[in-house]
Amino acid sequence: MTCIVGIVHEGRVHIAGDSAGSSDYQITIRRDPKVFRNGNVIFGCTTSYRMIQLLRYAFVPPPYSPGDTLEKYLVTAFINAVRQCFKEGGFATKEDEKEIGGNFLVGIQGRLFCIESDYQVEEAIDNYTAVRSGCEVAVGALFATRCLNLSPLHRLELALQAAAHHTPNVRAPFILETLDRLLCTPTASPV
Repeated sequence: MTCIVGIVHEGRVHIAGDSAGSSDYQITIRRDPKVFRNGNVIFGCTTSYRMIQLLRYAFVPPPYSPGDTLEKYLVTAFINAVRQCFKEGGFATKEDEKEIGGNFLVGIQGRLFCIESDYQVEEAIDNYTAVRSGCEVAVGALFATRCLNLSPLHRLELALQAAAHHTPNVRAPFILETLDRLLCTPTASPV
């Protein structure tokens, strides 16, 4: 289990995540991050470390056609490339003839999206979101801190600390990635 949180602030997308790898019976603090950059995209991943490894090392974000909207690009070219990567990497499964992937956040061009396990692309009207274990606690913390004049890094850290305090499968260290919309320049730092 895990908690991944994201915020859009002043043209930058910030995504942070914990380091827990857990099952019903144990928890391991992992070295390999769930939050990373691949090309001009930042990811915050849940579901499976195999999925995380594929998105980080095997997935090649397809070129973005300026004639398309970002939404069209994500639901067509981007998701088709993700599905192909998952199939080739042995991660995709079928259930009742329906293909199942995983759950992750995507930061691209100053916007934050959630990809669900059925490959739907979601963008919340709020400039923040959270997924997986502790997401309800984390979203509550993000809501509660939205008017407090805190930096995005501080808000994400508080959200992950709340999730770690109130759920059994979220653990530090917390890892943060930031992607500047205009420059597509990443910055990575521990939270």
